[in-house]
Amino acid sequence: MNPIALLRRLEDLGAGLLPHWLVSLALRVGLAVPFFRSGITKWDGFLKLNDTDILLFTDEFKLHVFGKVYDYPYPAVMAYLSALGETILPVLLVIGLFTRLSGLGLLLMTALIQLTIPTGWPIHITWAAMAAGVIALGPGRLSLDGAMGRSY
Repeated sequence: MNPIALLRRLEDLGAGLLPHWLVSLALRVGLAVPFFRSGITKWDGFLKLNDTDILLFTDEFKLHVFGKVYDYPYPAVMAYLSALGETILPVLLVIGLFTRLSGLGLLLMTALIQLTIPTGWPIHITWAAMAAGVIALGPGRLSLDGAMGRSY
């Protein structure tokens, strides 16, 4: 057998080692963890956002677009939406409900985070890659979406 054919057989063997549902689950959980951990620090009670988060969006966080720096519009609203997204979307991802939509939401959040903290691109690119994988692969069989027969 020639070396190219051998490499192709090894690749085919490797592709069959990890089932789709396991890869999807790993991507969903891997993406959910950092966002959820960040999200739960933003609350002082049920739907009560802590003052620090609002201050960050008001005074510290800025959008860096095309070499210019801009304030966030409606910082209190942005802080609240960010905290909601960081807590709700990861839960939906882990249980596999509205999986692709949740992945898209976290991809958009990652883009905003990148515009806010441009030097954070090494971690942001991993989040974006995981979100893209979730969107492309879907929820997998081990998910509520899969149990309902939706897009896996």
